Amino acid sequence: EVVECDPAQEHFIYHSWHCSAYERKLCDRGLCYYIPMVFSNNAAYYEYFLNVNVAMVSVSPMDRHGYFNFSVNTGVAAPITRVADIVIVEVNENMPKVHGGYDECIHISNVDYIVEGYHEPFNYGDREHTTEIDRKIAGHILPYLVDGATLQLGVGSMPNALGKLIAKSDLKDLGMHTELCSDAFLSLYKAGKLTNTRKSIDKGKGVFGCAIGSADLFDWLEDNHGIAAYPLEYVNRPSIIAQIDNMVSINSCVAVDLYGQVAAESSGSRQISGTGGQLDFLVGASASKGGKAFICMSSTYNDKDGKLHSRIVPLFNGDIITSPRSQVYFIVTEYGIINLEGRSTWERAEMIISIAHPDFRDELIREAEKMKIWRRSNKY
Repeated sequence: EVVECDPAQEHFIYHSWHCSAYERKLCDRGLCYYIPMVFSNNAAYYEYFLNVNVAMVSVSPMDRHGYFNFSVNTGVAAPITRVADIVIVEVNENMPKVHGGYDECIHISNVDYIVEGYHEPFNYGDREHTTEIDRKIAGHILPYLVDGATLQLGVGSMPNALGKLIAKSDLKDLGMHTELCSDAFLSLYKAGKLTNTRKSIDKGKGVFGCAIGSADLFDWLEDNHGIAAYPLEYVNRPSIIAQIDNMVSINSCVAVDLYGQVAAESSGSRQISGTGGQLDFLVGASASKGGKAFICMSSTYNDKDGKLHSRIVPLFNGDIITSPRSQVYFIVTEYGIINLEGRSTWERAEMIISIAHPDFRDELIREAEKMKIWRRSNKY
């Protein structure tokens, strides 16, 4: 409402470091501006670069010691409240009390104003309905997982599909170290797969920064000593992630080009989400002993007119690069899985085209030839 009341932006300029559906509409109207940010730097941005006059955060009810729990917002809440001139907490009786590694609470002595009222119960349900393509992609990844692996699952229906597939597998003693905790992890826990007992750090604890999902997920997080919520400066820090043996990062993207560059936050120049933690986990997981980092996508999409387009393109033209080719390793579509590590430009082009939709492969080969990254000996 504040944004709508000041369209000339004379008094209020709206910024976001991860665009929601509503914020995308504001961006289209020139009323919202994106702040590029990797989430591991979230705390540093507030501490060193951003001036915060007023911070308002949701919390669970105060305990008998005077502490409000940041709950499923622990990943981002503390850094903001530490630097704000005025701190307002909105008490939500439905927010689960979540145990943490550090900075999961704020004491009433550090709060300026408290807002109370009625809130509808949380129940986002199974927001990500899996498709046959999701299940095929998950099936390609499953053989690469080992007992004792620690998982990070990103946003989207494919990670949800993988969680359900792992729940039915023979894998055991898996761990959780993830920016976003979703119902996929609850599925693993219910299946007896998620124990966190073989983690190199935070042994016995499932670590996360933020959570979104069903009422069952929030019930599981409530007062669970097997869970630890941390700020994203810890969860997403590549040097922390790299300490976890067999760390597996699984994220999705919008498109990939023939060099292996990944666009995961924009469609052309239009910002649709944010950099988030993808690059953090790519760097961290690839540096982990036995670690692997997967980028997943369907090979095609349909535009609003129903026309089919390839998500694999020759070369990006205006799309924001979320992850550079030098940090991209495993790429997965419904047509297969490839590992670009140590590969030259022509080898990358060949491998990437091999997992493109068959209807677009010849066109991609012609473009690769124009780009001088195609050899006559290539297989496709």
